[in-house]
Amino acid sequence: MSRHLTREIVAEAATVRTELLHPVTVDRTFELPRGLYLSTVGLYLGFLAVMAFGMGSPELIIPMVIFAFFIVAGFAIPAIWTRMRPNNPAGPLDWNRFRSKGVMTATGRLSAGEATAQMLVLPVLIFAWGIVCVTIAALV
Repeated sequence: MSRHLTREIVAEAATVRTELLHPVTVDRTFELPRGLYLSTVGLYLGFLAVMAFGMGSPELIIPMVIFAFFIVAGFAIPAIWTRMRPNNPAGPLDWNRFRSKGVMTATGRLSAGEATAQMLVLPVLIFAWGIVCVTIAALV
């Protein structure tokens, strides 16, 4: 099963190095332009605004503020994570490179339009759902 290894046994088998190993560089940028993330946050916050103004009730103020906080935190924390140390020379794609190169996904390369559609379809549907809900509530 397992046995106790003394310091001497480990020292015999271990390779001791005095030089530093080169640092591992990790790309934490997700390769997408910041504008896509900002539009996603804007659509989610827009949904909350539509619901808050359409279903205007003083009791909804605190839950809406909490929801907005979680939406902003859900995108701000990964944005901070991309800037963590060690310094990484990679950065998010700018719009021109994104439009010309597209982005590589697990299922293959997507053009800028395909990646944008894939990323924004859910936030747009949620925003539209909020407008439909408020419209139905106003008409009923």
